[in-house]
Amino acid sequence: MDNNKNYITPEGLAKLKAEYHQLMHVERPKLVEVVAWAASNGDRSENADYQYGKRRLREIDRRVHFLTKRIEDAEVVDPKVMKGQTVLFSATVTLSNEEGDELVYQIVGEDEFDPKQGRISWKSPVARALLGKKIGDEVKLIKPSGEDYVTIENVEFK
Repeated sequence: MDNNKNYITPEGLAKLKAEYHQLMHVERPKLVEVVAWAASNGDRSENADYQYGKRRLREIDRRVHFLTKRIEDAEVVDPKVMKGQTVLFSATVTLSNEEGDELVYQIVGEDEFDPKQGRISWKSPVARALLGKKIGDEVKLIKPSGEDYVTIENVEFK
């Protein structure tokens, strides 16, 4: 996988686009109105509405710029069209560790990871260790809590 690409699932891209739309078409226009109103009230140096509004506009513009770049660079990978028993981007991988515990991870893009939901970035150490492996392979995972040896039980694309 190319480290410079922004691999993302269709759901992840939809979330980025939704955030972009919310900022550009809902929040920003309202904030521009508030700033214009606050500016019309005179002395801007002591006008908290104006100062906060301008600061928030800069934050929104930075985030919009970031989102625009991420959306433009997105390389969409749809797990529903993929098949196989090899761990690839967008795969949902079921692992078992030495204690018999079952772990389930989906390998997703940098903009959509959520460890609490079992969604890990393809650039994370755990995902890097799993990518390219097959069902039945034993893998050494290096986590903050220490090393863990796991066996790949299942690979699904859903």
